[in-house]
Amino acid sequence: MRFAIVTETYPPEVNGVALTVQGLEQGLRNRGHAVELVRPRRHAEQALGHELLVRGAALPRYPGLRFGLPAPLTLARQWQRQRPDAVYIATEGPLGWSALRCAQRLGIPVATGLHTRFDEYLPDYGAARLQPAALAWMRRFHNRGQATLVPTRELQQFLQHKGFARVRLLARAVDTGQFAPRRRDPHLRRQWGIGDDGLAVIHVGRIAAEKNLELAVRAFRRLKQLRPTARFIWVGDGPLRGKLARDNPDFLFCGIQRGEALARHFASSDLFLFPSRSETFGNVTLEAMASGVATVAFNYGAAREHLRSGRSGIAVDSDAAFIGAALQLAADNELRALLGANACRAVQHLQPAQVILEFEALLQTLASRTGEHDDAAA
Repeated sequence: MRFAIVTETYPPEVNGVALTVQGLEQGLRNRGHAVELVRPRRHAEQALGHELLVRGAALPRYPGLRFGLPAPLTLARQWQRQRPDAVYIATEGPLGWSALRCAQRLGIPVATGLHTRFDEYLPDYGAARLQPAALAWMRRFHNRGQATLVPTRELQQFLQHKGFARVRLLARAVDTGQFAPRRRDPHLRRQWGIGDDGLAVIHVGRIAAEKNLELAVRAFRRLKQLRPTARFIWVGDGPLRGKLARDNPDFLFCGIQRGEALARHFASSDLFLFPSRSETFGNVTLEAMASGVATVAFNYGAAREHLRSGRSGIAVDSDAAFIGAALQLAADNELRALLGANACRAVQHLQPAQVILEFEALLQTLASRTGEHDDAAA
């Protein structure tokens, strides 16, 4: 079959949406489907044979990231010439909206993905009063499709309660061949200034206001009183990196890591602190678990779905509990090792191939219903 995937972020950009979309696209292609990728053009790059590149613009405050501009005529010409059986729209930006409207005019079924809770970001940027309007805007977008795909049952239930229609669960997976305890690298730990009995605390993700990073800093400062030689390793980049580095000269910033290098950074650490409260899922939680690293995270998203608190990590509901869990695991080497080993075993069944089969089946079902139009909800 022929499918189109529309996204405003894609590798080499490093974020959960980009990597998830890439996995879905490649998985469908490996299953024998023709997949067209629609995304913003980066500077003067040339499109590959399966790509449709459209105009984009820089995303404010996030160097290197772009959003797609509306492209109704380009999409209409392309999809009239090579009509997809179904379209998956991964992002709700201007490009996503124009793709949604174009597909509707042409009678092509659409599935959307809710990858980011933009409404949850607003308090971190001084715009908490706009949260209800942002959620309504997201609801309007997703309810115009034939299915909205989400990664957790918790989010599915929340959206249904808020008036989102046709919300479907599509679980996330983790590549346990790439992320595994065997990637632990003593040489890398020595580069960090950490010996075999040292404590490497790691954070992986965008270094930005919505990630609640101040809590991770507070937790580390407390645990460093217990483990004076502990190091805090930061993997990723973002608008707060410079300030965080200036305020904390003892922190080690490794920048963006990909593939096997990222897997080595995870597996070579001892404790993963993930203080974000704004994740739709949090792929890095599964990556840490698969790497055998004890994790402290808030009890929602990936942690709520897959981490069993006290057995395969610690899930918390408050800032005080987050700091307490970090201190507990920093002080107890045996417990930390046990939780990491249990976490690794707990995610072995989350295989990407199964997710692709479910995604394929959903798109095929939508394609088979072409002509059966659901009324768009407001």
